[in-house]
Amino acid sequence: MNIIVVGCGRLGADLAYRLSQRPDIRMAVVDINPLAFNKLPDDYRGRIIEGDALARDTLERAGIEHADALAAVTDSDALNAVVGHVARSVFNVPVVVARNFDPDTLELYEIFGLQVVSATSWGSQRIEEMLHHGEMRAVFSSGNGEVEIYEVVVPERWHGRQLRELIDSDDVLPTAVTRGGRAFLPAFHTVLEKGDILQVSALMGGIERLRNRLFATEEG
Repeated sequence: MNIIVVGCGRLGADLAYRLSQRPDIRMAVVDINPLAFNKLPDDYRGRIIEGDALARDTLERAGIEHADALAAVTDSDALNAVVGHVARSVFNVPVVVARNFDPDTLELYEIFGLQVVSATSWGSQRIEEMLHHGEMRAVFSSGNGEVEIYEVVVPERWHGRQLRELIDSDDVLPTAVTRGGRAFLPAFHTVLEKGDILQVSALMGGIERLRNRLFATEEG
């Protein structure tokens, strides 16, 4: 598999290094600043391409004509979006992922229809959850956190009650239940037990309602 990383900042260098350690990947990292490559560990196994990523010659030296994937992860949203668009529309690279640096520019990526990772949006959401909602944790995030899989231990107050009583909206879907070390796919008539590990996929609004139901003080 041939992969190109455009941008050798802290994120790009770490990504390029990780990919270069895999025996099934042929790696090339691109940056216009030759000093940027100093961030790569000594045992980096890929190629180093110095040049402007907007120049066709630079991309061709990196092997874009035979690339299976490209990640544009510079600290310039305009550069990431344009390089990602060129990789997809001109060179037909099958998988293109672009880093979003400033959340206010997300619309630029949407115009080009690129897969985007926004470290700022995703990171702030994770920190908020860890600070404010320690009883539930996200174990998988899709996109920039629009849909996530959460894991929670069923509290005693929900022992013996059906899953349908807990989940009754389309923005939360049951994914798995682990009981006694064995996981199974739950149905809405599944009876919950104290200590079950429940996994759900949810939107942010849905997970807030689920959290309130699980841990709200019993009334009456």
